[in-house]
Amino acid sequence: MNKIIITVVGKDTVGIIARVCTYLAENGINILDISQTIVQDYFNMMMIADMANAKTTFEEIAGAFDEIGKEIGVMIKCQREEIFTSMHRI
Repeated sequence: MNKIIITVVGKDTVGIIARVCTYLAENGINILDISQTIVQDYFNMMMIADMANAKTTFEEIAGAFDEIGKEIGVMIKCQREEIFTSMHRI
């Protein structure tokens, strides 16, 4: 399985989850797990997704999320699971 970690942080607004999920669905990326919270008008979401059937490359996905983040006023970061795990190992 080719997993990626997607994080979204920014001022809460309507449609953040919809925009991210629509992009993933359009590109054949399956959401495995999702967690989101809102604290004093700030939105925070973390997703684990499976790229096994993706229609595009990881690099294209990460670049697209940079652009989508700019469009909707949030920061979206995409990392490969193995990199994320290595960075957060105690």
